[in-house]
Amino acid sequence: MKTPVISAWFGRGTLVAPPDIASATLRSDRFRLEREGDWRRLEAIVARMERGGLKRISDEDLLALPALYRIAASSLAVARETSLDAATLAYLEALVQRAWFQVYGPRRGFAAWLRGFLLGGWSRAVREMWLDLCIALFVMVAGSIVGWLLVARDEAWYYRLVPGGLADTRVPGASREDLLATLGTEESAVGLSSFAAQLFSNNSAVCILSFALGFAFGIPSLMLLVHNMAVLGALVWLFAGQGLGTELAAWLSVHGTTEIFGILLSGAAGLHIGRSMAFPGPRPVLAAAAEAGQRGAVVMVGVVIMMVIAALLEAFPRQLVEGTAPRFLIGGTMLAFWLAYFFLYRPREAGGEEP
Repeated sequence: MKTPVISAWFGRGTLVAPPDIASATLRSDRFRLEREGDWRRLEAIVARMERGGLKRISDEDLLALPALYRIAASSLAVARETSLDAATLAYLEALVQRAWFQVYGPRRGFAAWLRGFLLGGWSRAVREMWLDLCIALFVMVAGSIVGWLLVARDEAWYYRLVPGGLADTRVPGASREDLLATLGTEESAVGLSSFAAQLFSNNSAVCILSFALGFAFGIPSLMLLVHNMAVLGALVWLFAGQGLGTELAAWLSVHGTTEIFGILLSGAAGLHIGRSMAFPGPRPVLAAAAEAGQRGAVVMVGVVIMMVIAALLEAFPRQLVEGTAPRFLIGGTMLAFWLAYFFLYRPREAGGEEP
């Protein structure tokens, strides 16, 4: 014998939904019918914007977009709160996400971003870190002097500072002819290519680490700069001892004015983060660090570009161009370009004059 409750759920052999399920289904259908027109209109506008941006949107639809987005977002909140059917909830979640990107998301594509980055964004971020640049430059110069003084006092320091891949024939006691041969052109490019690869690998690692370790109040960044430039100081001591200081400077200047400038920027970016954490001012530490990190990230994107340019200069002009004067001309030209770009080139921002 059937219980009254079970009997009430069955008609003549046909399964009938319980009253609470039927009521919920009715509420969901009514909710969707009352608002579906606005959802469909919003979906159509968003679809046109995804295909062709604002060019495909009429003024009427463009003005209605914020209101339609708010209606959809409100509908999603109600759907979640009242546990409407899963299909309606999934549809609204996807629609609101797509509409949010069109209403609040970025308006520029990659080409527009790159144009803004190269035509002002990068150089502006570098100038905003002027104090950190000055500190990093001082530390780098001091590191070179320290490296020179250490090896001048004790030649054993040369082997501690200079990586093994660089210290082939470039060792204390090498003849002038042997050292001069390492500065040759393509005719002696076997050892030169290895030296270039070692320098590029070393300096790229220094750039990445200098920025990444900036959160520790910038101290590791400064230490890396000191060590890296101490290597350079040791090499200059070695070549200058054989009267080849000018030749070495010309050889290094071809790519070094770009590569060392990139190291300077990466060290300053790491120090900028550390200094903002140590001295956040009236702002919370995390907020200050986040702002500095965003500015430093912009600079580091540019450093990647500089490292690529330096690698190309290492691979071609430095190995193909012979003579001190032509090499100094290439290196000096690159240095003048970077200085002019970062400190003389001041385009207007979108809102007017650059401060």
